[in-house]
Amino acid sequence: MTPTDTAPQALPDGRPIPQMTGDERAMLESWLAYHRGTLELKCQGLDDAQVRLASAEPSALTLLGLAQHLAEIERNWVQRVVGGLDVPPVFDEETGYALDPARGLDEVLAVWRGEIARGREILAGQSLDDVGRIARGPFAGVEVSVRWVLIHMIEEYARHNGHADILRERIDGVTGA
Repeated sequence: MTPTDTAPQALPDGRPIPQMTGDERAMLESWLAYHRGTLELKCQGLDDAQVRLASAEPSALTLLGLAQHLAEIERNWVQRVVGGLDVPPVFDEETGYALDPARGLDEVLAVWRGEIARGREILAGQSLDDVGRIARGPFAGVEVSVRWVLIHMIEEYARHNGHADILRERIDGVTGA
């Protein structure tokens, strides 16, 4: 048995452990899964009022807004860019940050998980070297590889998970991971 055969597959908090060796695709997908799990962990055990609490003035950033934004990120980079699909914004708004009093955390996380599942279906048929095209914004028309999209999504989650750390600490003092 090699050391990797005996390594745990998940952290005690339930997040998957990213692969440290092996196939590039599997490593990228495992890091993305880790960061998705981190966002979900930051939202665990909170009620709708808590996930609407902003970090610090003048910022209006909230955990609920981050979860909505990352659902939009999932849709944009995989469905629109890689899949070439013309799909509307997830929450009727380009960034996803706007909060709707009627939309709660359970609904947002369910939508976010649905975007992840749809993205996995699209990516399953793609190689890392396949390309998609950015349709909007300052880079409209630029081709990007699936590899680039996965790396960018890892970066996007990592950056926003840092924000989630600060938000969660402000809400109830929970820190780490």
